[in-house]
Amino acid sequence: MHSRFDTRTAIVLPGTGSDARFAEDAFSAAFESVGLTTIPVEPNPAGVVESYLAALDRAALRHGRILVGGISLGAAVAARWAVDNPSNTVALALVLPAWTGDPTGSPAALSAEYTAGSLREHGLETVTAAMESSSPPWLARTLRRSWAAQWPDLPDALDEAARHRSLELDELARIEFPAVVVGAVDDAVHPIEVARQWAQVIPGCALRTVTLDSIGRDPGCLGREAVDGLGLRWPQPPSC
Repeated sequence: MHSRFDTRTAIVLPGTGSDARFAEDAFSAAFESVGLTTIPVEPNPAGVVESYLAALDRAALRHGRILVGGISLGAAVAARWAVDNPSNTVALALVLPAWTGDPTGSPAALSAEYTAGSLREHGLETVTAAMESSSPPWLARTLRRSWAAQWPDLPDALDEAARHRSLELDELARIEFPAVVVGAVDDAVHPIEVARQWAQVIPGCALRTVTLDSIGRDPGCLGREAVDGLGLRWPQPPSC
């Protein structure tokens, strides 16, 4: 099978506190169905954004033009790198964007700051147990795994995410390659209004939506919506 995109490689970035395994679960099956090999990036909690940017730079050097995808913080970093590296970007898949521009006061930034403080005060096991008691089972399983792997640097990683400045709307409006934004209609931490804003200002961008329940049943729904949305950008179906 040949990809409908001018590349065979997709690099995908996890969200805050998450890991490469979840990003792979979200994207790999759908991307494989259109001939793309998915390479998920494992964040370095001692410098999450730097580790993402370095991984994208290495991928572009090795593979040339790439499809760049990301979830939450990963979406913000993916968009920033793509704008700075347009000649190496063939398309963007932006999932669950959390804020636009300054993160101050946004639900995701406040949540990250609160969790970082709680981890420093109470420790990993206590905060993980509290998270599990108030989160859907699928999210609790994912975060227990990724939080443990990122400890003891996890609080610093959360603080870094809460300070990360995303692209402004006028910067998003300058994107000139195919893009899709996938938002969850019932996610208070990643408001659907942010996803709608991004999709409205990125030229020709498709907006696709999911629910938290659908992600819980199968994270691959995120990748399928991304592929479907990007497929709207090509008049011809993929060659097989």
